[in-house]
Amino acid sequence: MSEKVVCVIGASGFIASWLVKLLLQHGYTVNATVPDPNDQKKTEHLLALDGANERLHLFKAELLDEGSFDSAVEGCMGVFHTASPCYLDVKDPQAEMIDPAVKGTLNVLRSCAKVPSIKRVILTSSIAAIMFTEKPLTDYVMVDETWFSDAVFCEKSKLWYVLSKTLAEKAAWKFAEENGIEMAVINPGIVIGPLLQPTLNMSVMPIVNLIGCAL
Repeated sequence: MSEKVVCVIGASGFIASWLVKLLLQHGYTVNATVPDPNDQKKTEHLLALDGANERLHLFKAELLDEGSFDSAVEGCMGVFHTASPCYLDVKDPQAEMIDPAVKGTLNVLRSCAKVPSIKRVILTSSIAAIMFTEKPLTDYVMVDETWFSDAVFCEKSKLWYVLSKTLAEKAAWKFAEENGIEMAVINPGIVIGPLLQPTLNMSVMPIVNLIGCAL
């Protein structure tokens, strides 16, 4: 087993694509999961990265399939979980956003719990998971890991993405603590910059729309 093997879950996304690029640049072997390794629109930009021929391995994995990530995380020292659905319009929030986010995160962590070599899991959450709360935010208040958006408020307000990220992060912390997994979570507010993948991510779309309106 190589000490420089890591796994990136949801590798075709904006953040994940950059992770794969940087990890390859630093000499890591990357196990990258995607729903369909044969989908060139999702994988071509990854396979074109420097070092990909030698150290990038694509794995088919689905968030809702328990055990789907077992082979991808086997022998890894670290796992980056970035995959989570994000849609503007949903017909079935539970099936389309909440279950893939929550159950998918738990499926990833269950696979990680089977691998002793994994030293840390890094979960990409969102500022959405902490900003919709009834706690007063003043100059002297520090937002820390105890802050979570109010799930009841999110459900009543139909903030499905916010609810999915909140429930997923809560479930992740609980599982990690109960199973002795060292985990770090990042809560980005907006993600912009040069695109590696051929499709726009949700954070960039509003900016492109604004530019279009200005022109």
